[in-house]
Amino acid sequence: MSESTSPYLTTRELADLLRIKERKVYDLAASGEVPCVRVVGKLLFPTDEVAAWMAASRSGPVVASRQLPLILAGSHDPLLEWALRQSGSGLAAFFDGSLDGIARLGRADAAACATHIREPDGWNVDTVRKTLGEAPVVLIEFARRRCGLIVESGNPRRIAAIADLTPLRFARRQPGAGGQRLFDMLAREAGVDVSALAGPQAPAKTEDDVARLVLDGKADAAFGLAAMAKQYRLGFIPLAEDRTDLLVWRKAYFDPPFQRLLRFMASGEFADRAREMAGYDVSGTGTVHYNAPTP
Repeated sequence: MSESTSPYLTTRELADLLRIKERKVYDLAASGEVPCVRVVGKLLFPTDEVAAWMAASRSGPVVASRQLPLILAGSHDPLLEWALRQSGSGLAAFFDGSLDGIARLGRADAAACATHIREPDGWNVDTVRKTLGEAPVVLIEFARRRCGLIVESGNPRRIAAIADLTPLRFARRQPGAGGQRLFDMLAREAGVDVSALAGPQAPAKTEDDVARLVLDGKADAAFGLAAMAKQYRLGFIPLAEDRTDLLVWRKAYFDPPFQRLLRFMASGEFADRAREMAGYDVSGTGTVHYNAPTP
């Protein structure tokens, strides 16, 4: 389902997928059982979130029975992208958001993924448990990252908080991106309706993409990383810190590609690069936050 060209499903498309009547889809939405958004009176269903919801509804353990591809999916991070290359890990990157990465890993379409899903009591763990059940996976801290509003150099519009975005053009990420979900939560707390914000309608797929929209004058502000603001010499207003973890099948954890990446993440070269890029705290890198129980 993540191969869809649209980030949203209509009521009819979800009904066809589930082989149920549209009336039942409306009932599921009304009861809060299925992820959905309402825009100008129309129900839409985020494709990646529906995939994760369906995976959570399966019975029995998720088993990675076939050969796992050497792919690290999930959330885009510039330090991680660099580390994959510099370590010689042999892992290819496919960055399309945290929820997409977890869904791909659950289907054994990736050996690992990066994820930063904010939860009431922390990051990522409850989402992994809910989505993958008793699957043999490990969740390892990659880095903590400073997040906030990326604005034009010099901040000529004098943006200081989310409330200042209302009359401006704001660049969005895809619905399954952990950064977009974090921004949505912060915006709700600030009393700002994200759906009412103007700006580019096509979602930015990576941290680079979202910063470039501001750099190119296509947006007045975006939610992203301090590291990207520094790289593109843009302004930055800090709002939060996230924790990005690497979720990996236990089998792949012990294979040479992932072990090479882990060794590199413990190196001085990695720490120096994180310090140079700015906005990273790698003091907890390598910490295991979840290790699924062995049957």
